Amino acid sequence: MIVVEDIHKRYGDQIVLDGVNFRVEAGTISSIIGRSGAGKSVLLRQMMGLEAPDSGSVKINGEDICGMRSRDLNKIRKSIGVLFQEGALFDSLSVVENVAFPLREHTKLTDSGIRDVVHRKLGEVAMKDHGDKFPAELSGGMRKRVGLARALALDPNIVFFDEPTVGLDPIATAAIYRLISKTHLERAVTYVLVSHDIKGLMEVSDKIFMLLDGKIRARGTPEEIAQSSEATVHQFLTGSPDGPIKID
Repeated sequence: MIVVEDIHKRYGDQIVLDGVNFRVEAGTISSIIGRSGAGKSVLLRQMMGLEAPDSGSVKINGEDICGMRSRDLNKIRKSIGVLFQEGALFDSLSVVENVAFPLREHTKLTDSGIRDVVHRKLGEVAMKDHGDKFPAELSGGMRKRVGLARALALDPNIVFFDEPTVGLDPIATAAIYRLISKTHLERAVTYVLVSHDIKGLMEVSDKIFMLLDGKIRARGTPEEIAQSSEATVHQFLTGSPDGPIKID
């Protein structure tokens, strides 16, 4: 579904991505982990086509989006959903209007058709009883749920999650990960999560890629990553220099 090949990105003298290579298989939940400031969000922007790398390529369904014309890139973006860190909801729009926004922008659905889709998407994230509320009236976890409903509104083939649980308490964090697993099971599309929340990602991911020093330093299933004998990987996962960690 997504192939990242030899991506390089620097800002002035700071090298952020230094030859990143990996593949995301269709229908999986894949996660990119790494310490704060490692370049995870920068990498995500390259994968979404929001920013061009200095060199390298990002192929989505075989098409290289790097250097692609805006018109062609916009067509691909319609098949991509994004849950941003803060939900990125429009403060002046209600919950229903926020979820309806991409449908009004990118489809020819009637008002009735849009209402049906919005009602269904809000039901999937347990928010259909809050449609008339505005973002300021919602908790952080509720805003994330609405953001996910909006990201799924166009039934995308790929959904990117940028730090989906940042700023949430442990209970809300667990609820968001359960919701990610639930919605993925219902549609089996490709999810890509970027976070430094190791515990949550270990529980929901099929494949994990660890970004350290501008490169992918480890890749594998959660179990393979957890049992890695590489010192830098182990230290990041556990904060301890000795012994592998266990997954219950």
